[in-house]
Amino acid sequence: MKTNILMVCLGNICRSPLAEGILQDKLNAASFYVDSAGTGGYHIGNPPDIRSIAVAKKHGIAISNQKCRQFKKEDFSKFEYIYVMDAKNYQNIIALATNQEEKLKVKLLLSELNLDNDEVPDPYWDDNGFEHVFQLIDSACTRIAEKLNSK
Repeated sequence: MKTNILMVCLGNICRSPLAEGILQDKLNAASFYVDSAGTGGYHIGNPPDIRSIAVAKKHGIAISNQKCRQFKKEDFSKFEYIYVMDAKNYQNIIALATNQEEKLKVKLLLSELNLDNDEVPDPYWDDNGFEHVFQLIDSACTRIAEKLNSK
């Protein structure tokens, strides 16, 4: 049986598609399923932002076939781990949880790194921020993959 992991940001076009692609690249697809979603429904059905696609491609990761979707309450039952990019989206996901078990599945992605700031900045308004965001997500996904692969 596969372990299911969900990456979440606001629109599911910048950060969470990168996190989905990066973590997929670090895990065995036979044992793990990684997906992404947004708390907002602004871009449902669209591919990721071209800048996320470009920075992922630069690092050998293909994310252009992903399609944006919105987080659904049913995701709590489908996914064992739900990683959120920032505090606002964390609060939005926690607000949808109906019990403590669901709440315990949700973590800030960068909490895996024990940094002073555990939020992945939204690069949408900063063309130069995509590489920095990629590096932050990559570091956190490396830590997650190490933990999951050792189980």
